[in-house]
Amino acid sequence: MGTFLSSIQGVLVILLMISVGYVLAARGWFDEKSSRLIARIVTQIALPAYMLSTITQHFTSGQLIRLLPDLSFPVLSMLILFGLSFLFVRLLKISPQRSGLFKSMFCNSNTVFVGLPVNLALFGPKSLPYVLVYYMANTTFFWTLGVYLIQKDGSSKIRLTVKDTLAKVFSPPLLGFIAGLLLVFAHVNLPNFLMSDFQYIGGLTIPLSMIFIGIAIRQAGLRELSLNRDSCGILIGRFLAAPILMTLLVMPAPMPALMKAVFILQSAMPVMTNAPVVSKMYHADSKYAAVMVTETTLLSLIAIPILMTLIGE
Repeated sequence: MGTFLSSIQGVLVILLMISVGYVLAARGWFDEKSSRLIARIVTQIALPAYMLSTITQHFTSGQLIRLLPDLSFPVLSMLILFGLSFLFVRLLKISPQRSGLFKSMFCNSNTVFVGLPVNLALFGPKSLPYVLVYYMANTTFFWTLGVYLIQKDGSSKIRLTVKDTLAKVFSPPLLGFIAGLLLVFAHVNLPNFLMSDFQYIGGLTIPLSMIFIGIAIRQAGLRELSLNRDSCGILIGRFLAAPILMTLLVMPAPMPALMKAVFILQSAMPVMTNAPVVSKMYHADSKYAAVMVTETTLLSLIAIPILMTLIGE
């Protein structure tokens, strides 16, 4: 019961911040342009600063080296989920016009806008390196195979070049993480005024991420939400198949209990917020992607306490 109540409180922290974004968007404070601006501030400024300051302040080179082999667990999990997605496409008779998008959403988690704040709320800063290990695998998988699958659905002749793909994979958050690693391994300490700046700017990450999610839910429209075979397949993938598979992979492994909990929780996060953006760019079914981001984000607020209780047991 203690684990359940703790997870409920962690989710309530997140839910209240999401509500702020939703209410302000409903009152006309934010439009699509301002939500894109918030997303850019988070991903290109706040999150890189947060990662750099946290890595350099809380971790040693020995701790970070021990983390790298565990990257295989999220990679293996996503590859197996990718194989399962083909089975679900056939069983549920998903339309060929959205089958690639379905597979991409089935496999990938929202590790930044929802996953990072949730893990920090539930486990604190000590969970960050495990969150980042999962993030590295997830972002690489999405911007390579995930984008290719979405691209196949669309009618657009736009093609993502190798240069564009590398730019997406080596995004500002990942570069902030890499910069933190290099500083730790080189035993370099930045001046105090710089570290203070990184901490202040990085502190924007969680509240702005949650406000962004609230705006996105408002813009997608709650009236568009529905349960059908296309949406149920994604819900099964995100909240049943992914955490069950990750549990089977990590439970026998000799890794810290906290890492196991973070990996399981990260695997069960909602659909990536990038999915509608990429779908729109390639003229795939962006409305379907936006609805699934909204549905999975809302349902994650129910699924997370349940999952935390099961993990705690």
